[in-house]
Amino acid sequence: MSELPRLVRPMMAVLRHGLPADDDTYGWELKWDGVRAVAYVEDGRVTLMSRSDKDMSRSYPELTALGGRVDEPVVLDGEIVALRDGRPDFGLLQSRMHVHRPAERLLAAAPVLYYAFDLLHRRDRSLLDEPYTARRAALEELDLNEDPVHTPPWWRGGGAAVLAASIDQGLEGVVGKPLGSRYAPGRRGPWIKVKNVRHQEVIVAGWTPGEGRRADLIGSLVLGVYDDHGLRYVGNVGTGFTDRILRDLAGALAPLERRDNPFDTTVPRLVARTAHWVEPELVGEVAFAEWTGDGYLRHPSWRGLRPDKEPELVRVEPE
Repeated sequence: MSELPRLVRPMMAVLRHGLPADDDTYGWELKWDGVRAVAYVEDGRVTLMSRSDKDMSRSYPELTALGGRVDEPVVLDGEIVALRDGRPDFGLLQSRMHVHRPAERLLAAAPVLYYAFDLLHRRDRSLLDEPYTARRAALEELDLNEDPVHTPPWWRGGGAAVLAASIDQGLEGVVGKPLGSRYAPGRRGPWIKVKNVRHQEVIVAGWTPGEGRRADLIGSLVLGVYDDHGLRYVGNVGTGFTDRILRDLAGALAPLERRDNPFDTTVPRLVARTAHWVEPELVGEVAFAEWTGDGYLRHPSWRGLRPDKEPELVRVEPE
């Protein structure tokens, strides 16, 4: 009887701001705006593990259908996504991410899919040392192409055309994987990703009061990331919220209130003067234009909380 590995941490991609000159040596995939999940399938059972080693299976019960689609033990790497008008909608997925036992109404309002893009283990054989092309060929043999599980396409070379298609479809960007690359669990690179919009995971370290019609709500969140010197201030975000999101955030932050500043680096005086500090435990994600010369996020916009991420692992995404 085969035995699946207990835990395979997902391999990560390095952010690039342009395509490589040798893009014909890469396999190109569309980048899906969702939650990364490694799926363990055996004897009809499905376990979904997050990047931070959390079991997410109960949050996405419709994906247990995967257990009936594969008649052999496998470990898959992929992305959980929620679609709106045929495109991944991270905001819609947010309504599912923190719910451990979703009700039928929520399952109907925000159904999810699993896009499997890599095969890491099959029966009693590890595929980690196989090249990308061999793993993709083995994955396609499983014929996972019926809701809620699909194997998205990939293209050998032609990165510019794939990137253009991702822009046309309103997607996040592309991922390039060297054709001969093995799967290195927990490592970042040699896979690369090229994004149409920049995203950054952040830690919520405090909030400032709103003004005007938002006088009784949060005005902005005070954000940080970790570096070699500890928790570093990277700016405030005050856009991308609805009133309901702000009320939910206020409820989540209230029990985390603390008296002192949690940062290990200097916070601008204007921010520190009005900030209400909280324990740096909640992880979120923002979209932004670029990093400033001072190391702050330029024009950040809130995308949502990331309960699948651990705060101590939040750092500036390497380029």
